[in-house]
Amino acid sequence: MQTPSPSGSVADAQRGNWVDNFAPGWLKPYARLARWDRPIGFWLLFWPCGFALALAAVAVPDRGFDWRALVLMFIGAVLMRGAGCTFNDIVDRDIDDKVARTRLRPIPSGQVTTRNAALFLVAQALLGLLVLIQFNVLTIVLGLGSLVLVAIYPFMKRITWWPQLFLGLAFSWGALVGWTSQAGSLSLSPMLLYLGCILWVIGYDTIYALQDIEDDALIGVKSTARLFGSRAREIVALFYAGTVVLWWIAGWLSGGYILFSIGLLCVAVLLGWQVVTLDTAEPGNSYARFLSNRWVGVLMTLALLADWRW
Repeated sequence: MQTPSPSGSVADAQRGNWVDNFAPGWLKPYARLARWDRPIGFWLLFWPCGFALALAAVAVPDRGFDWRALVLMFIGAVLMRGAGCTFNDIVDRDIDDKVARTRLRPIPSGQVTTRNAALFLVAQALLGLLVLIQFNVLTIVLGLGSLVLVAIYPFMKRITWWPQLFLGLAFSWGALVGWTSQAGSLSLSPMLLYLGCILWVIGYDTIYALQDIEDDALIGVKSTARLFGSRAREIVALFYAGTVVLWWIAGWLSGGYILFSIGLLCVAVLLGWQVVTLDTAEPGNSYARFLSNRWVGVLMTLALLADWRW
């Protein structure tokens, strides 16, 4: 087995990240277990919450935008993404040991024991619960319901070619939680927003999974990247097109018109750039396209906020 680097950094963490540079030695393995050195994950979990909060503000402009809820949901996204990754690494510890990109993660490399990882998981989940109970009853129930999706996701790559779908169901849940925190109920608009987020997740996580396609084939791990094969670019384009259409309808139903549509056009251009420039033969290309989805989240949220404000 490959041994950890002197710093303990994992393969897909950006060099010079704050965990490597500033975290105390005892915290680093746990910070890497929660992926604090790779913040893209909690941003992608958080943005559907931001979308929904902004969509709710567009729907009822006089209510205003709930900045307190935005901050709480960001904290919750960091905690629950960390808990989800910790659980995923506990479940996948034997698989991670066989994949080049993941074998330096804290559990397979021996930096954190499975028992200590489980305790860290519980601590993050309890802190996440403290955030969740700041909201109304329906939002709390929905938040707790998402744990089912988080629990089953790590096993999906063993039994279905569509683990990205189950990731989409879990990672998009914030669209429902964010809306109910403001409206106290669900309606067609947030449901369409949620479905659009699911298609977005399937698209970007397929791009992400292209990095591991050879290792996954060797050890028998399933993914949409392997399923789509040489047609991955075209099929991801279809998922992204569906994303934009569903988001536009959700915004239109809630009263988002000109400024929202202009902002969403910028989102469509960025998603199109990912597809057109995707090149699996170039090292790092897939990961860079995956990372650009943080800006998709920024643009979509700003598009809705612009329409609400002006």
